[in-house]
Amino acid sequence: MIKNAITTPITGDIVRGAIDLESTETGTIAHRLPDWARAQCLDPQLAMAEAQPSGVHLVFRTTATEIALEAVPTKRSYVGMPPRPNGMYDLLVDGKLVQQATIDAGHVLHIDMTKGTATPQKGAPGFARFTELPSGPKNIEIWLPHNETTELFALHCNAAIEPGRMNAPSTPNRRVWLHYGSSISQGSDAASPTGTWPAVAALACNVDLINMGFGGGALLDPFIARTIRNEKANLISLKIGINLVNADIMRLRAFTSAVHGFIDTIRDGHPLTPLLVISPIYCPIHEETPGPCNFDFAALANGTLKFQATGDRGETAHGKLTLQIIRDELSKIVTQRSSTDANLHYLDGQSLYGPADYAHMPLPDELHPDAATHHKIGDRFIANVFGPNGVFAPA
Repeated sequence: MIKNAITTPITGDIVRGAIDLESTETGTIAHRLPDWARAQCLDPQLAMAEAQPSGVHLVFRTTATEIALEAVPTKRSYVGMPPRPNGMYDLLVDGKLVQQATIDAGHVLHIDMTKGTATPQKGAPGFARFTELPSGPKNIEIWLPHNETTELFALHCNAAIEPGRMNAPSTPNRRVWLHYGSSISQGSDAASPTGTWPAVAALACNVDLINMGFGGGALLDPFIARTIRNEKANLISLKIGINLVNADIMRLRAFTSAVHGFIDTIRDGHPLTPLLVISPIYCPIHEETPGPCNFDFAALANGTLKFQATGDRGETAHGKLTLQIIRDELSKIVTQRSSTDANLHYLDGQSLYGPADYAHMPLPDELHPDAATHHKIGDRFIANVFGPNGVFAPA
């Protein structure tokens, strides 16, 4: 343990990117949905995803050269699959990634995908340790794992900490970018929390990120639209489509109305905020084939996680959705609305990852991009959206 450590509890003044902080008997859990919204949906998939702190990070200034974050993560173990790597904690000094750490301890959720069961196993807290940091005053950010629920206990440092950033004249005017999407936006298969494509873009463009990417949960829920409406944000993006197809949860008639309603609700709170609607990236299994999406059980039997589309292409005549249909409809919706909403914009997701990319950077499980592809998508988002001619370009 750190000699003569100063212990600081986790409080809201050092947390960025969370919508709500839940106080437990022993610590704090960062949520990406408020408590009233969580009460409106008891779906265990969404509950797990929103409590995984993608984009959430601790921000403080200190002269400490040794820092230990005490926490208890909840890891996932899939029956019949190789062990998942521990969630990563990324430490940045003055905006640059300098160290990474993991916590071996923690709870474990044992998931059997063939039976549809999840069995919890209690564990103990542990420490993400960072040592030999540069001396002198500095800005520290600790980005929490994007794919593990993490109950935060305290920071232990060999010097005092102060909330916020120092020596950053642009901080008061730092823009807040709120992004909504699916597991791809949450960061599925990214190597670390700063390696998810939204984090790559946010860090490069000096904006504060609120990541509302929810694995399996981008289903145009009204309570999420109201959450976005209520949050302070200078930039908003909505990545819509893949979960609606692979969950087979809507038909075209309901989809069009739901998109309009989602945007209407957001506009109630953000009438002039730049709002970017992004269609799905390229995903061959669902380009022309509707959902539902299911596990490829033959691949699972061999210890490989892959997904497959199980819908019938002929059912699109009856309103079933595919990615191609969704792209066409989103483009029409934005074109229609932009005649009276100059700050509403559309981006074809295939400009971030398209057929040519799949040829040399395929989706390993046929659904999610790998770590290198997350960086590729982030770089393209920077160029297309935050670049000089982009809709999020600095004024």
